[in-house]
Amino acid sequence: MQKLTQIITLSVALTVVSGCSYVGVYKRDIPQGNLVTQEMVSQLEPGMSQEQVTYVMGKPLLEAPFDASQWDYVFRLDQAYGDVEQRRVTLTFDPQGRLANIEQEGDFSAPLLLDGESSIGPAAEGIDPLDALPEESTQTPIPPSEQPVSQP
Repeated sequence: MQKLTQIITLSVALTVVSGCSYVGVYKRDIPQGNLVTQEMVSQLEPGMSQEQVTYVMGKPLLEAPFDASQWDYVFRLDQAYGDVEQRRVTLTFDPQGRLANIEQEGDFSAPLLLDGESSIGPAAEGIDPLDALPEESTQTPIPPSEQPVSQP
């Protein structure tokens, strides 16, 4: 009986240590597509040219291959320990290339929390990740009027 208990204990221990879902795994948020915010969409107005729309929104993720009058801006955020958030803006242009219609899908009222902009990734345990950053130079640059001039 004691040998059976040892075998079961060893089997359970190996299962937990082998990488099953009982042990935590590092996950990252995965943003994909064009970043689309409410501020960007609020700048769009019917009658804008395609160049003006590109200036505000950037190049579209999807253009209809046979009809360039519809542009789709899709943003998808797969949160590591949460849900998937998707935003989509579909812009339709008239034959003269002017913005005619704006359609939105998704929740644009909630702010997007993209941690990748401020974090530098996972660090080893016990190490401050900010210590790994290169230090900025504290020396002040010499103005051009005070730099030494070499004479031929």
